[in-house]
Amino acid sequence: MNKKLLIKYLNNQCSPSELNEVICWAKDEQLIEETKEQVLENWKTNFKNIEIDDNKLNSIFDTIQHKIEADNRRELPTPKDKLNYSEVFKWIFRAAVILLIPVLLIFSHTISDRNEIARNNTLTTIDSLEVIAPLGSRTVVQLSDNTVIHLNSGSKIKYPQVFSGERREVTLTGEAYFDVAHNKDMPFIVKTEYLNVKVLGTSFNLLAYANKNTIETTLVKGEVQLENAKTGEELGVMLPGRHAEFNINDGTIKSTIGDIDKYIAWIEGKLIFEDSPITEVADKLSRMFNVEVIVKKGILDYNYTVTLIDEPLYQILDLMTIATPIKYTILPRTKNSDGTYSKQRIILEKK
Repeated sequence: MNKKLLIKYLNNQCSPSELNEVICWAKDEQLIEETKEQVLENWKTNFKNIEIDDNKLNSIFDTIQHKIEADNRRELPTPKDKLNYSEVFKWIFRAAVILLIPVLLIFSHTISDRNEIARNNTLTTIDSLEVIAPLGSRTVVQLSDNTVIHLNSGSKIKYPQVFSGERREVTLTGEAYFDVAHNKDMPFIVKTEYLNVKVLGTSFNLLAYANKNTIETTLVKGEVQLENAKTGEELGVMLPGRHAEFNINDGTIKSTIGDIDKYIAWIEGKLIFEDSPITEVADKLSRMFNVEVIVKKGILDYNYTVTLIDEPLYQILDLMTIATPIKYTILPRTKNSDGTYSKQRIILEKK
């Protein structure tokens, strides 16, 4: 049977002679079965990536055939040649169904794929967690593998609810101290915008605030490998007791060894400054107390060496005025149009 002729018939475009040809073909049940088998073989050949057995194909065919026959069972006026048009329609519909099998299976497969994608997207959404430590506070997070993360003020960590695959990956913005559970078969990766840190089981601090030009890593124990997040370049391996600063502008690394307590003391609420510039002090005070500390020109070369343990902000500011010839001014908070208040602003300037 010419497929174009059958389609022409289904669109009511056949001439009388073409109509007779279609009817003769439709009456031959053996031809119908042969055509069905041929279509199924073509289907399996052309769509090898879609697995479906013959029983399922036959079931689909029979179901559609029965529905079409039930929906379209009707008697047509008998023409002069006494042809039984109801019988003809039965076979024509069967032939039409054969042609529709691939279309229906494609549709079914597409719907199935879409449902699977939707399920996967839902799982991804549910599985992705994010914890934020608001400005002025610290937060502790324990992951499913028993890794413990201390988040410093104004930081956030994104991680899966349950780790799967070959790597344990988390994404950090801000500062965090990691006590990573050891798993030699599943390395732990901390991703930041510019630097990635890969470990097996160790303790380290990572500082990657968005407003800084450097990303700082401090290794307490174990071993970590540093990688440029933009280029994939391996930057080296760190050993315990080392502090590394990665410059995001030129990609260089500066590494030092010595007392690392000052880099991790924030976990216990301490601030340790060792000959630290006033801009660094202002930056840490701003995050710890959720204020905006502004340093004026004329005092930028002042440095501080001090250890602060849970002191109130105003007491720290008073100590700074004693140690160096500066003064501070606390500006009043202003009310915003939405009813909220602006962040507290503190001006540091020369006396």
